[in-house]
Amino acid sequence: MLAVKVSPKASRNAVLGWHGEALKLAVTAAPERGRANAAVQALLAEVLDVPKSAVVLRRGETDSRKQFEIVGLADGEILRRLSAHLA
Repeated sequence: MLAVKVSPKASRNAVLGWHGEALKLAVTAAPERGRANAAVQALLAEVLDVPKSAVVLRRGETDSRKQFEIVGLADGEILRRLSAHLA
């Protein structure tokens, strides 16, 4: 499980770094009708180099704090890929 803090309606889609235990992301999509969630899913899939179907929202559908499951990747591999992207 990956804890995420989302800032919707940003000027660009980006991984901003860690905010405590959560990964902070910015997405341009508005938080309406699941658009921001879909944008976060797409951004995480791109950054982690996995298909969008491997990024599953488990908690926080209407909250800025969310929990995503990354199917097929171990926690260590998720952190390694995120670290490579943030470096």
